Amino acid sequence: MIVLNRHKDGSAGDANYGVIGAGYTQYRQPDPHIAEFIRAALGDARTVLNVGAGAGSYEPVDREVTALEPSASMRAQRPPHLPIAVDGVAENLPFPDQSFDASMATFTVHQWPDLAAGLAEMRRVTRGVILILSCDPDELHRSWLAEYAPEMIAVEARRYPSMRSIRDGLGGRAEIIPVPIPLNCIDGFGEAYYGRPERLLEKGARLANSAWSFVDPSVAERFVDRLGDDLDTGVWNAMYGSLRKQPFFEGSLRLIISRR
Repeated sequence: MIVLNRHKDGSAGDANYGVIGAGYTQYRQPDPHIAEFIRAALGDARTVLNVGAGAGSYEPVDREVTALEPSASMRAQRPPHLPIAVDGVAENLPFPDQSFDASMATFTVHQWPDLAAGLAEMRRVTRGVILILSCDPDELHRSWLAEYAPEMIAVEARRYPSMRSIRDGLGGRAEIIPVPIPLNCIDGFGEAYYGRPERLLEKGARLANSAWSFVDPSVAERFVDRLGDDLDTGVWNAMYGSLRKQPFFEGSLRLIISRR
């Protein structure tokens, strides 16, 4: 059995959601466009395990879902129409072999202390398809955030596992699908604001992206000062203003689909 160090609220990864997760659901809601990719990939699976389930984003409501989440703060933010989440970690799933038709993990694998162990556990308990929604660290440079917050992007690039490591952890065979991000995306990860930069002046919007908790506070201060000034003077619009009307942004978001 793998023994992991956990934060006070139970968070098992590098981010402490007992500190940064209090207002998470105000900024991070499942976006319908992204959810459709997940729904289609699940196919006819009836029982689904959601690993690192957080507050329940992208959990299908038309199937029997078992949610697993180590952070008490995040479990407490799950809406009442979703099942109560089991306290547990990806590396030690408390379920028998082949318990579920499908399993999924969204915006969570970069938090896992042992990626290979977590993916192997997902494969062990899953009869069919496994879905991983994550970001390709090699594509993070596509966002204007790479210009305005290079320190934060560097943190993200270190934390997100490569597409190859995820594919290898799932047995070496997986389909990797780019997921375009809609302009009014309601799931507020960094690239979701590609055409709405003003939102990232809000502290809550930044806190809902765990990477900001790994950079010095002075980085966020400089980011807010520069972005605010460039928005006021029109500099941001001169460089990136076309994004405000671009219906989709093809950034780093990927859906990895592994079938037996």
